[in-house]
Amino acid sequence: MVDVQWERFAIMACESSRAVGIFDSGVGGLTVHRRIVERLPNENVVYLGDTARVPYGTKSANTVERYARNCAGALLKEGIKLLVVACNTASAYALESLRDNLDIPVLGVVEPGAQRAAQQTRNGRIGIIGTSGTIASGEYQRAIERYAPESQVYCTACPLFVPLAEEGWVTGGIPEQIVHHYLAALLDARIDTLVLGCTHYPLLKEAIGAVVGPEVFLVDSAEATAAAVADTIEGLGIARTTEESPERRFLVTDDTNTFARVGALFLGEPITNVHWVDF
Repeated sequence: MVDVQWERFAIMACESSRAVGIFDSGVGGLTVHRRIVERLPNENVVYLGDTARVPYGTKSANTVERYARNCAGALLKEGIKLLVVACNTASAYALESLRDNLDIPVLGVVEPGAQRAAQQTRNGRIGIIGTSGTIASGEYQRAIERYAPESQVYCTACPLFVPLAEEGWVTGGIPEQIVHHYLAALLDARIDTLVLGCTHYPLLKEAIGAVVGPEVFLVDSAEATAAAVADTIEGLGIARTTEESPERRFLVTDDTNTFARVGALFLGEPITNVHWVDF
């Protein structure tokens, strides 16, 4: 379980009905939303996709941190009880700043994924794939070092995976050729565990699995993050208990129709209740 300083959060029981807040640079974080809802089906959830500023993966650390603060501020206005930074790049560059300045629990996607990888590896050779920003930040490498200091970590950026996922072009010969191009060096390094270090990448899990084979364990950071969120909510005693149907709302900073259309691929169901916001 990801370490959380429980004593910092004097959250009253009456606040349990507040929503879980999730933000990402765009639609990719909907894979995290999907796993959280599967794990915690009774929770209200509000998701913010900063689609006007996507992608974060090519931006500087200072810019990503500024965008992350803006997203967090918009979600705090919604009265959330917990914040999930579903963007790997924002988790790498802005998580500590958000934790230092917010009075609610803040979870990212890097730490849970790194911890799961450290638990799963058998030969200590762990691969990480992600955006250029995530890989350059070194956060996954440092996190794995904390959990498995004897491991060897091999990283590569896979910039074409994001457009493939957003176009729904995730299976078949061409996606597998692109996967093989990016992962050849990792396979040559004999990794036995591969961290999907971008929220878009779970959509390509079938193509990635076909290339790396069953002997390589794929770590879906979205699944690991959902488990960490559940642990945090249960540990703080702020699980929603009312029998009323939970509310799921979506906020975007650009076109709502595009988000709903593309986002449905990531969420696995139609998206409604989408609202435009600005900050």
